[in-house]
Amino acid sequence: MNIGLKYGNKISNWLIRKGGLMMKSVVIYYSLTGNTKLVAKMIAERLGADIIDLKPEKEIPNKGIGKYFLGGMSVLLQKKPKLLNDEIKLEEYDTLVIGTPIWAGSPAPPLNTFLSDTKIKDKNIFLFATCSPGTDTGKCFGKIKEKLSRNRIRDTAGFEDLKKMSAKELDDKVRKFSKIIMES
Repeated sequence: MNIGLKYGNKISNWLIRKGGLMMKSVVIYYSLTGNTKLVAKMIAERLGADIIDLKPEKEIPNKGIGKYFLGGMSVLLQKKPKLLNDEIKLEEYDTLVIGTPIWAGSPAPPLNTFLSDTKIKDKNIFLFATCSPGTDTGKCFGKIKEKLSRNRIRDTAGFEDLKKMSAKELDDKVRKFSKIIMES
């Protein structure tokens, strides 16, 4: 049974009592256009979680043909851009919520860098992705799951076409996913 330490409708730093242990969560994400950032912030706020924005040393353009050409090429060439973030230490966290946009059926390259460069073991993991309508989120999540095989992947959520989603629809979807995280 989970007992949250509630403050309003949020859980303070998602300190959940689970089997007598206090657990802490962090939302880790990469966002080029702001869609994934929006969802990450909403989830972190609902959970009261810490948040880490992955920042590549060199960003690709976020508009026009360059976005699609350079983004797609970086995925196809399996690029792992250098991140500007200081070393990310995950020892204090039991639960990681990881978010990425989906590019060419794959997680964005900065997330791949994070997954390759960071030792992640024995964590509860929740994955979310932002994408265009009709995108196969399962393919992207499968690639991430392979890299996190020494962890417990608890659930996944795809957030399709945020620009056409109403604020209420987005809030409902984030609320449902956050509830799953808190109850796991």
